[in-house]
Amino acid sequence: MSTLFQPVRAGRYDLTNRVAMAPMTRSRARYDGTPGALAALYYGQRASVGLVITEGTQPSADGQGYLSTPGIYTDAHVAGWKPVADAVHAHGSRLFIQLMHAGRMSHPDNTPHHRTPVAPSAVAPGVPMFTATGMQDIPVPRALSTAEVQATVADFRLAARRAIDAGADGVEIHGANGYLVHQFFAPNANTRSDQYGGDIANRVRFALEVAAAVADEIGADRTAIRLSPGSTAGGIAEGEQGPDLYRHLVAGLDRLNLAYLHLMDQGDEALLRDLRAAWHGTLVLNRPGRPRENIGADVASGLADVEAYGQLVLANPDFIARLQANAPMNAPQHATYCGGAEAGYTDYPALA
Repeated sequence: MSTLFQPVRAGRYDLTNRVAMAPMTRSRARYDGTPGALAALYYGQRASVGLVITEGTQPSADGQGYLSTPGIYTDAHVAGWKPVADAVHAHGSRLFIQLMHAGRMSHPDNTPHHRTPVAPSAVAPGVPMFTATGMQDIPVPRALSTAEVQATVADFRLAARRAIDAGADGVEIHGANGYLVHQFFAPNANTRSDQYGGDIANRVRFALEVAAAVADEIGADRTAIRLSPGSTAGGIAEGEQGPDLYRHLVAGLDRLNLAYLHLMDQGDEALLRDLRAAWHGTLVLNRPGRPRENIGADVASGLADVEAYGQLVLANPDFIARLQANAPMNAPQHATYCGGAEAGYTDYPALA
């Protein structure tokens, strides 16, 4: 495990260790998408990890999917994220804001504008979503026109600039977990007949254009992307071509020289190793549910350069100290994951 505590380069930055805080939606932002009053304390508490990746943050009004999620496209959002960046930097860590456009994974009741969700195609995910009045079926989304797809690329570019304005060190494009970028990959969510649908090259086009636009705006060495090959989240079915799509996509992303590639493991070890071989930069690996005894194994073997942890960092603000001391971990409080105030957010105890 000692290799976890060694520094590593990610883009233009030297990280103090090889542990990242994985992005986790906490639904505690203000109604207008400005980070909540406790956000700086929450992220600052956990900044002993080398890299802090924020919760999914919408790059536009239509990018919002869930209740009380933050944005990064207005002056108020920038002002709200600045204390977060300052708090993380004060503890020696780096902050990447995750840009998450939810696409069809949204409900009109969850957004201030109450518009129909947008997506690659007018295909509902077939799963319910939590709203202020309880669980509701997600409606059929409105298909983006070709011009609107290109305008959405521009939204990601603007949001990346605003993240840097707020003091963030970079951004991570959310291309995983059933959200908009991921929806373009899947034949059951993308039935388009223009240049963004059809064969593999067309279905990865949006992801590559977003990554290239963000890299052009803020620098490739401050741009990252997260992928979850094989994930079925949000009703996604990638089909038999799924592994080949990711091989094609990662090869294209590799040519952009991004700060890091963040992979969320879904159990296909052979594909994971293929993608590691195709990616020549820093690789961040998140294996949900990793047993305590396996922490550090992927860095030690060279499969990953950084390991990302979600629930363990959520519940243990002093995660690094607990690893180094081989101390027991706090158990996460599932009932307080989303919504609320300090309970289950900023009140987890540190080691005495």
